Amino acid sequence: MIPDLDQIRRVLIIDDEPANVRVLSISLRSDGYEVLTAFSGEEGIARFVAETPDIVLTDIKMPGLDGIQVLKEIRGRTDDVEVIIITGHGDIDNAIEALQYGASDFINKPIRDEALAVALYRAKEKLALKRLVEAHTDELEIEVQRATRELRRQANFQAKLIGSSNDGIVATDANFNIVLFNPGAERIFGWDGSEVVGLRKGNDFYPPDIDDVFQSDLQRHETRKELPWRETTIVARDGERIPVRFSATLLYEETEMMGSVAFFQDLREVKRLEHELVQSERLAAIGQTVAGLAHGVKNVLQGFKGGSYLVDIGIEKQDTEKLKKGWAMIQRSIANTSDLVLDLLSYSKQREPEFEACDPNAVVEDIVLLMGDTARSHAIALTTDLDPQVGEVVMDPRTLHSSLLNLVTNALDACIFDGDTSKRFSVSITSERKTDGWLHFSVADNGIGMPAEVRARLFSSFFSTKGHRGTGLGLLVTRKLIEEHGGDIAFESQAGRGTTFTVRLPFQPVEAHSPPQP
Repeated sequence: MIPDLDQIRRVLIIDDEPANVRVLSISLRSDGYEVLTAFSGEEGIARFVAETPDIVLTDIKMPGLDGIQVLKEIRGRTDDVEVIIITGHGDIDNAIEALQYGASDFINKPIRDEALAVALYRAKEKLALKRLVEAHTDELEIEVQRATRELRRQANFQAKLIGSSNDGIVATDANFNIVLFNPGAERIFGWDGSEVVGLRKGNDFYPPDIDDVFQSDLQRHETRKELPWRETTIVARDGERIPVRFSATLLYEETEMMGSVAFFQDLREVKRLEHELVQSERLAAIGQTVAGLAHGVKNVLQGFKGGSYLVDIGIEKQDTEKLKKGWAMIQRSIANTSDLVLDLLSYSKQREPEFEACDPNAVVEDIVLLMGDTARSHAIALTTDLDPQVGEVVMDPRTLHSSLLNLVTNALDACIFDGDTSKRFSVSITSERKTDGWLHFSVADNGIGMPAEVRARLFSSFFSTKGHRGTGLGLLVTRKLIEEHGGDIAFESQAGRGTTFTVRLPFQPVEAHSPPQP
């Protein structure tokens, strides 16, 4: 909206001819203008500086400073004024020159009222528009300053939020060069931000499996932006393996990847509390299952009693056959006693995994070698399907060996004690390396299977489907060892059709086991 033109009313007349000045003054005052006068270019500049008029009317031909020089002098001081040049006949070139130096308009002598009114209106309109633009520019500058202050405030808030976060935050540019490494990341990784920002890449700190996913997405030009939270393990500067929850986001502008940001939540304290809770629950379970232990011991004692009875009869009657049977029962009871004691020790005592480079497939092959005779003697096909991509990894081979050996033993028993003689019994062991940092192992059989009531109690203390042949602790110990390693165990079973146990254990590639070097 154009401001009121009537507010523009101060006019300075500069002319060396007093008669012209007097006539113009009378005409302008009658039209409501406030008129200022000067009779030379020098006087006109002085009055302009002192009075700051809105519009200047100046003759182009004057002794001393002429109209062009007056125009240049005014334009050198301000643009917030309009200058109208008064020319005589034959001064058209000078008039055009004046327009080039920023004159608003020019009028010819003798000056007609209509021409003067039009020139003044144009000058007032241009000046009003200029002042309106300046006003809007000032308002815009104020808004920009206000927005800048708000953005600065938000940036400071975000910087403080990032700096005070307990989570480790690592941000990179499109080339995965680290541009942000907050104090939370410094605490988790043991690196100072000054040693990292601009000097190292994000994949020096991302878990290998996450980095693989990032690189795979980029190579396929996928625009998946977020990786969901997952638990993994990072290696700190001092070599400590630290459990963390991890999430990351690839940052895109339309289809172009601009960078990434990763979040690390330190789970050491959580894992310590979980460990204490598990220990408390385990000790409570042991206390609660003393009665179950008594039942297990009672089963073992029954074996001893039966065996000793046969031995006594054999001695009394000089019956060698009864002596052999009785001694065999006593030997089985001794073995059962040993199993019970060892399982109790394993279940009640905490064991830290001992990580080392190993070949999980070789562990599986060793178990097959150990159990091969048992499988062949009962016509059970013991087979493997091992993923060649497993290779050499860092994990605890003793946990894997003990867990799989117990599962294979149970699978063979499930076939041995299945009364369906029409079956061709089999037990298979498979391994598979996943891209998410986990190894999967499964032990499947087509033996007797488990009904619903057995499945519901499978991991209960001292529960066994083997009667006096089992301690009821085998699967409890197996699950304990797997969980201590950071893994988990699951199963599926149908009565009469068999059972499949699946074990998941985390691992690290051998080459990623050592921390990044400074």
